[in-house]
Order: sequence, then C-alpha cells, then structure tokens
Amino acid sequence: MSLYSFVRDFRFHHAPSHTRELLQTCLLDILGVAAGARDNHTSQALKRYALAHYPAGKLASRLLFDGRAVHPLGAAWAGGFSVDSLDAHEGHFTSKGHAGATVVPALLAIVDACREQGRNISGEELLSALCIGYETALRAGAALMATAPEYHASGAFSGVGVVCGGARLLGLDEMRFRHALGIAEYFGPRCPMMRLVDHPSMLRDAHGAGAYAGINALLLAEAGVTGAPAETVEDDAVAAHWRDLGERWEIDAQYFKPWPVCRWAQPALTAVTALMTEHPQIRGENIEQIQVQTFHESMRLQGHTPANADEAQYALAFPLAALVVRGQVGPLEVTGEAVHASDILAVSQRIEIVESDELSARFPNEILSRVSIQLKDGQVLTSPITAAKGDPETAMTHAEFLAKFNLLAGISLGPEQRRDIEQAIAALPGSPSCERLFALLFEQAGATR
Repeated sequence: MSLYSFVRDFRFHHAPSHTRELLQTCLLDILGVAAGARDNHTSQALKRYALAHYPAGKLASRLLFDGRAVHPLGAAWAGGFSVDSLDAHEGHFTSKGHAGATVVPALLAIVDACREQGRNISGEELLSALCIGYETALRAGAALMATAPEYHASGAFSGVGVVCGGARLLGLDEMRFRHALGIAEYFGPRCPMMRLVDHPSMLRDAHGAGAYAGINALLLAEAGVTGAPAETVEDDAVAAHWRDLGERWEIDAQYFKPWPVCRWAQPALTAVTALMTEHPQIRGENIEQIQVQTFHESMRLQGHTPANADEAQYALAFPLAALVVRGQVGPLEVTGEAVHASDILAVSQRIEIVESDELSARFPNEILSRVSIQLKDGQVLTSPITAAKGDPETAMTHAEFLAKFNLLAGISLGPEQRRDIEQAIAALPGSPSCERLFALLFEQAGATR
C-alpha cells in the first residue's frame, strides 16, 4: 500500500482491536500528561509566547486545558512543549523516540481549527487521523535512526506524522501531500538528543518543534509551496520501513511510562518499587546507601542535585530518591518546590550510579537496571536485573493506566472532569463529533493565570 493510499483510505476500524485499544490508551495517556503539565513553568512560558506571537486570525485553535485562542502554529508550539515538559508520555524502541507528544497536540489543533470554521470531525475521523499520525511518525523515526549517524530527538521526525494525519483531516491531494512531507522533513529540526541528556533544558525531545514543523508544512503546501522528496519516506534505503504499512503496526511496539522521568531511569524505579512492596521498611530515613547498576546511557543521567524540573526529570538519582522518600513520583515530585526538597536531596546524595558492562552490552535491545539498597541497620536488599514496567512484555493494566492518569491530571483537573474525559475518549469510535471531548479539553481554565 502506498503511503498516500494509506493516508487517504485508512479507517480506524481497519486496525486490529489491540491496536485500536492502544491508540485510545495513548490519547488518554497524553491528555493526562498535558493536564499534569498545565501549570508548570514551561507550559506557562509557552502559552505566553503563543499568545504574544501567534494570535488567532483566519485560523484559530484553543490552548489545551486553557481555552484561549491562538493560531494553530502557536497551539503546536505550546502544546508540544507542554506535553514534553512532563516526561511521562509513551515511547518507542526502534525510533528511540516518541510520537504522541507531537502528534496529539498538533492534530487536536488542526481539528479545533476545522471546528472553528464550522466543519464537524467525527470521533472515528479523529481516531483515524491520530492512528495515521502515530504510525507514520514512528516509521519515519525508525527510518531516520537507521540512516542518520547521530541520535536525533523526536522533533526531527515526528512532523512527518503530523503531515500524514493532518493531510487526512484537510483532504490534501497527493501532489500537495508529497510536497508537505518534503517541507516538514527539510525544515525539521536537527535535535542532537544526547546534548539534552547531558545539558537538560526546556527544549527536551523537541515535540513543540515537530508539531510546528508539521502544521507549517501543511499550510505551506496548501499555499502552493513545493518541497523536495522526503528521504525518510521515499528513499530506497528506507523502503523496508514502509513496505508493510497497514499490515504491521509500530503502535503495538510502544512502551508506556509509569513515572514522569526519562525512559532510561524507569528500570531502576521499577526495581525499587518492587523492593518497597516486598520490604516496607525501605523509607527515606532508613537509607544508608543505594547503588544502581545500569547501562551506559542511563549512567550518564546521574542527576543528584537538579537545579530545575528539566534536570530533575532527565535524572536518575533524584527521582529514585523521591520514590523512596515520598512513596510516588508524580508531577509534584519532579517540578516546583520538590526539586529543592531537603528530604529528597538527602537521600539522592546517598545514591551511587555505576555502569554495568553486562547491561550496556544488552542495550538498546534490552533496557535494564539492578538496584541494591543498604539500610542503616546493615541489611542489604538487592533487586534482580529488572526491565521497566510498561514495556510490551511488562504492560501496564487498565487500572494502572487510570491510576497514572488520575495522578498526573489530578493536580489540575477535578474528579468529574477526569472521569468525563475518560468516558469521552472511550465513546469516540461511535461519536458523530468530537464536541463532547473538545468541550472538556478546551474550556476556559483561568485566562489570567
């Protein structure tokens, strides 16, 4: 199947039932992250930026969990940055990146702009566009990682998914679609990812840039601007990544994060969670020392004394200490005042992170850690080599997804709104419009904040 045929003809009900369920879970998961990130420093800064520099005009999209209208390009910047600012969104091994944190805010902005112009989008059509966006972004990312010498952040490829999902919503013909793909790839950001691992900042995984690049490419192609062929889609060297489109689903290979921190820290948090369940005496005041044995990339995280929320989430020591001290790691443990909390920092200083040659050799096919905890009474508790919770092989249950959604979204949304969002997403396949869900996502939520 050609890419354009897939974009034009695919319907959500064509996907296998497991893939459909995962896609709806992805949407709930991303919206939980967006709600949890609504009031943090990065989200507020990008809302101000979008309102100041991308005012609504002929096209208008509302800001997520805010309601104020901006141009879709501003909504793309703000939405992508906001979701990216709380590192809890799903990811994908082969692309070494993420799709949803770009695709969801960008396509929601496009649908909202269509709605503002009087066009109705059904729940099935929204889910079809999201499924197209996810699947094509992940394949473009895998193609990029297979052909580029440098590790690129997700924004370098995720705009391709925005173009594919957006072209479906906007009804682009094949010529303009191909130009939009080429524009999005050509103007896609470089995003050297390891620089952000070593020097964390608000730039994160570049989802705001990817969302902007995708919507910008669609608008330019609609205006008649031409683009060079997109190599990650059309080059012979990447043909294998696209050959089974519509038959095999990269969406099925995604992992989900129980905690809002870097993926490479998750195996250690999984291991300590299991130890804490088995040994309730593991508490902050009882810790003498913790040693984490892990793979090289995870060892580079370190992060014993973060200066801000970005460093706290691109860290291993600090969130691990927060888990031991506070019993959970949610938005309030890795943002705001908690980043400087003396009780967490005290335990963080007692954590040693060392590279294991064995675990480094098993990366990236396996992402593993092992943790030993020495208590003040001399007892030493050691985990087995542990994979992260949330991988396809260690999948989260529906109850665990709901618990995560409520933990993240609960800091900004009340129980009734959270329940209504969950129900509205579940009802999308049979909904004649997105109106119910969009009323919950874009209601005015404090324009003076």
